[in-house]
Amino acid sequence: MKTKQHTSTYFRFVRAPLSIFLVAVGCGLFAASQHQQPYTITDLQSLGGANSRANSINNRGWLAGYSNLAGNQSRNAALWRDGVLTNLGTLGGPNSATTWSVKANSGIVAGISQTATPDPLGEAWSSAAFYPGATGTGYINLGFVWENGTMRALPTLGGNNGFATGANSRGQVVGWAENTVHDPTCVPPQVLQFRPVVYGSGANQINELSLPAGDTSGAATGINEQGQVVGISGICDQAVGRFTAKHAVLWDHGKPIDLGNLGAPFWNTPTNINQRGDVVGFAGAPNDPDGNFLQAFIWTTEGGMQPLGFLPGDVHSEAYGINEKRQVVGLSCDANGNCRAFIWENGVMADLNDLKPASYAPRLEQARDINEAGEVAGRSFDPVSGLRRAFLATPAHGQ
Repeated sequence: MKTKQHTSTYFRFVRAPLSIFLVAVGCGLFAASQHQQPYTITDLQSLGGANSRANSINNRGWLAGYSNLAGNQSRNAALWRDGVLTNLGTLGGPNSATTWSVKANSGIVAGISQTATPDPLGEAWSSAAFYPGATGTGYINLGFVWENGTMRALPTLGGNNGFATGANSRGQVVGWAENTVHDPTCVPPQVLQFRPVVYGSGANQINELSLPAGDTSGAATGINEQGQVVGISGICDQAVGRFTAKHAVLWDHGKPIDLGNLGAPFWNTPTNINQRGDVVGFAGAPNDPDGNFLQAFIWTTEGGMQPLGFLPGDVHSEAYGINEKRQVVGLSCDANGNCRAFIWENGVMADLNDLKPASYAPRLEQARDINEAGEVAGRSFDPVSGLRRAFLATPAHGQ
């Protein structure tokens, strides 16, 4: 979601001591990594820049994300298939990206792209956090679908901007889109309200999802093959995040279901849903509306929302991917914003860096998605070269 940025994830960290509560949760869920399988790591080709990330991996082994172009002033959505990198291009503007877990196995990729049209209201919109700062604002931004070599724009609800996140193999794509309402709860430069939507499966179809009573804005972040959708709901605020994420929501046959929280009415953000209806994401910590410290969670019908904890010494975690085996991947960070990729399974959180080959020097800092083969997509960081690279982590002995 659109928030304050730092070098390794979307959220700003303060240099503050670890609270007793967070230590207890983190240590309670961590166990020795020898229970996890080792992985081989493959660095993925870039488009010439120093920052790339794989945010999605489907069961065909397609990885989607973004890569900076040479000079690092802009980035394009990227697709890696069978070792071949494809630049998905843009809708006319300088930037595009696939930012969430798409999951569709049907050959479509969803994401966001700037157009060449200046934004008449000067909004930063939700996309600014996903683009380089030099070119991240100033243009209308729309959701896109890429299929068979062609990128097409997705409609809005009458407003200027839109956003696309997940997709399923039925051609349904989810995201959020602005309407024409000037909402006083928006924090400048945001002006217009926005609503969670399902696009498709036709080219110009858009369907607004209903919000919990009293809420005015929201966003959809993931969808499964059954058409169950997850996302957030609240007020306009900063154009997603913070108080827009008052409620973590599951839309089941269009009906919004509040998934609860971990003690705070903000930053409650589902990021992924599997075919069983299990949901992962991150939730706000009490007394921290700025989102400096977040908590990864898993939600199941039988257990409700449960925290996943943190890797030892860390204070912040976010979950982004889940498969049918309830293997969950994400990131865990210390108070200085240094992050490590994790994999969680059966109550055990392991540092993915403890499972990589000793010969692989870069730190695996973010795990963003996992498929049914247990393959993990993410980003590594090499402190020597300063490069951040998209990676594929493959279980060494199968799953």
